[in-house]
Amino acid sequence: MFRSSDKGRRRLAPPRLRARSEAKRRRNPLLRALGDADQAVLRALRTRAHEPPVEAVMRTLGTAGEWGAVWLGIGAGAAAVDVQRRSRWSAAALVGPAAVGVNYLVKLAVRRQRPLIEGHPPLATAPSKLSFPSAHATSSLAAATALGRVDGRARVPLYALAGGICLSRPYLGMHYPSDVLAGVALGLLIGALAPGVRDRDLEDRMIDLVNASHSGTSAGNGAGPAGDAGATAPPKPSTA
Repeated sequence: MFRSSDKGRRRLAPPRLRARSEAKRRRNPLLRALGDADQAVLRALRTRAHEPPVEAVMRTLGTAGEWGAVWLGIGAGAAAVDVQRRSRWSAAALVGPAAVGVNYLVKLAVRRQRPLIEGHPPLATAPSKLSFPSAHATSSLAAATALGRVDGRARVPLYALAGGICLSRPYLGMHYPSDVLAGVALGLLIGALAPGVRDRDLEDRMIDLVNASHSGTSAGNGAGPAGDAGATAPPKPSTA
């Protein structure tokens, strides 16, 4: 059974707010169905397939995703070996940690509490009791998207790692699946809008080529009259 009442939760989610949320769910069949599915998926992930090797991998993924640390390391490593695109890798490396800050602002606005399952405590810790959206999911998808914009060939392994980190959150009992899905959506948006990581596309290169061509033409036209100014005028035909 899910519990949602301890001292911290009462402080962050007043009884009147919880009662209003429950009443809204009862009135709306769709919200009720989504809420039930959310809790069912959470319970399944938190209570099944918890063999020691699997649990160890999930704990490692959760630790790697803290504060976007793994993404900062990936971006810094790529910047160290790829001198030509160093500035873009460096910018992409900072997207994950920056996304954590954006995520926390949303958490403060929503103020949803982390799940509690009777008999199955969370298998990790967090600096806040706020749950929606998942900071791990937000930072992972933001960073994977930004790094993938630097080099498209890296997108598959980047998104695979991000997916593993996302899966670890409900598996460890730290987030509802809906927290993770919201974090994924927010992260994709942040990663797509992150500045400083986009490659110059064909349109940009064509514009530069046209501008360079116009500059060369203008310079040539300007040099012509100046060069002819000091030239001797051709003799006029004789009228004699």
